[in-house]
Amino acid sequence: MIIVAITGASGVIYGVRLLEVLKELEKDITLLVTEPAEIILKHELGIDEEQIDSLVKRHYDAKDLTTDINSGSCRFQSMVIVPCTMKTISAIANGYTSNAITRAADVALKERRDLIVVPRETPLRSAHLENMLKIAQEGGVILPAMPAFYHQPQNIDEMVDFVVGKILDILRIDNQLYHRWQE
Repeated sequence: MIIVAITGASGVIYGVRLLEVLKELEKDITLLVTEPAEIILKHELGIDEEQIDSLVKRHYDAKDLTTDINSGSCRFQSMVIVPCTMKTISAIANGYTSNAITRAADVALKERRDLIVVPRETPLRSAHLENMLKIAQEGGVILPAMPAFYHQPQNIDEMVDFVVGKILDILRIDNQLYHRWQE
């Protein structure tokens, strides 16, 4: 099982595209969406949470701390938080498990499972960098939503696919979402 969490940062397109690709690959996906992310989904993509439910096997309320994913005995493989707010990064870095997203991330770190955090914030202040460093030092992967240009993207979709392809690479899922560097 792969947990995908979408928080209220700009860039929800990355989370939605990741869900689409994982569904195409027939992966077992559990989704968590924060209330601010619902607002951003509407604003940036014109969709609501129910419209992405068809892409996942399970969808839990991000405020529900009683779900199975909040326990170390739940054997999920990986968790991706995309996009991830600085508030969520701060909570994870400091062990503040106030919702299902931060608790599942806490479980991923303590159980040594894949945790990929995709911050979408700029510029960054020292507190942001320190919190990301804490997560990285515990084994989490910080994968900023920074598209590359060496593959000469022709549109926004290709820029989004680059970032989603990098997420899939870290999850060890083969993909052809972007052209890799060639000498």
